[in-house]
Amino acid sequence: MIPRLDVIGITGIPDIVKGARLGKIIADAASRQGTPLEANDVLVVTQKIVSKAEGRVVSLAEIDPSPLALQFARDNERDPRHIEIMLREAKRIVRMDKGNIITETKHGFVCAASGVDASNIPGEDLVCLLPEDPDASARRILDEIQRLLPIPVAVIISDTFGRPWREGAINVAIGVAGIAPLEDYRGKPDAYGRILKVSMIAVVDELASASELVMAKSISVPVAIIRGYSYTHSDEGLKPLIMDSSKDMFR
Repeated sequence: MIPRLDVIGITGIPDIVKGARLGKIIADAASRQGTPLEANDVLVVTQKIVSKAEGRVVSLAEIDPSPLALQFARDNERDPRHIEIMLREAKRIVRMDKGNIITETKHGFVCAASGVDASNIPGEDLVCLLPEDPDASARRILDEIQRLLPIPVAVIISDTFGRPWREGAINVAIGVAGIAPLEDYRGKPDAYGRILKVSMIAVVDELASASELVMAKSISVPVAIIRGYSYTHSDEGLKPLIMDSSKDMFR
């Protein structure tokens, strides 16, 4: 068989408000555009609409900046209220330099600005935070879809992260349901019969990155279907992707 994947953007999804039933909205939109969900599809859902549905949008008018936020903002011509939200969402500050803040979030993600983002949010002085529990968010979407359509599917919540030592950002998975996050090739032979010792592929990150090609931020396509990928069903969530601090060579 010729290996093949189809990546299909889902159009027609309305602006999401708090309490929105994302599973139903996604399934209905996919059906309306003539690409109804099929068994073993992988849905990649952008973090922004998940956070909106869960009420993870904050008004900066309600934020009282700390002395650290005020000082950093003064030194770098930034909004101290925005800086304060980044600090509050952080478990650990990795680096504050050149106007940028890199943190480890409460979820264990190391990323810029604690994942706090002001893009694609209607209204002034509003910022969007990451979901409290992205795996649980993915599971809720999956469960709702399966109540409507009794077929096996998987859900990935994606967000855009930068990468050390490389320009440009890519979509990565921050929450998953119904799919194993890693494909483990250790102990298996390569094409020449050599036994692989360290090869583990972050397949959910690769799928999230592929989906971004049909979900560019400026075209209002917040969900994609990936069809044709043979994945391993799992309920373990994203935890296996979070590197233990004992393996972190740069901490």
